[in-house]
Amino acid sequence: MNTPAQDGPAPRTLVAGVGNIFLGDDGFGVETVRRLTERPLPGHVEVADIGIRGVHLAYRLLDGYDTLVLVDASAHGGEPGTLYLIEPDAPGGDAAAGVPLDGHRMSPDAVLALLGTLCAGTGTAPPRRTFVVGCEPACVDEGIGLSPQVAAAVPAAVRMVADLVQYEAAR
Repeated sequence: MNTPAQDGPAPRTLVAGVGNIFLGDDGFGVETVRRLTERPLPGHVEVADIGIRGVHLAYRLLDGYDTLVLVDASAHGGEPGTLYLIEPDAPGGDAAAGVPLDGHRMSPDAVLALLGTLCAGTGTAPPRRTFVVGCEPACVDEGIGLSPQVAAAVPAAVRMVADLVQYEAAR
């Protein structure tokens, strides 16, 4: 029995690490994708350190990806270092609505809110699936380096992203 992944090339996936490395645990996404590049990934998966360049992420998504995986610090009130897998478009997810366009404050939710408009204007399609691999931060004050709790969560986040892109390719 053929799976969709066997019928042709796997759909393109972008894994984007976002965050500010100068704000402690906000650098979680950047550190996770840095470590992700050290391991073999399927050829259809692209890994990018987006950092704080949200506009860059928005325009990069116009290149046509089937799946987007954002990796970012994500405060939900849990214990620092807790990992979350969030589907923003799923019922009950963290959907962005009414986010104003501001080129200096292009957070991931603002990018997702803007993406539909950008795609409509260019005739492209947004990613079919979007996931956020988030980590509960301990501290996002000025300073370089992750807290011990968040640093300890990075290897598990790398595994989570790798498993997720493998799973999505097999669908």
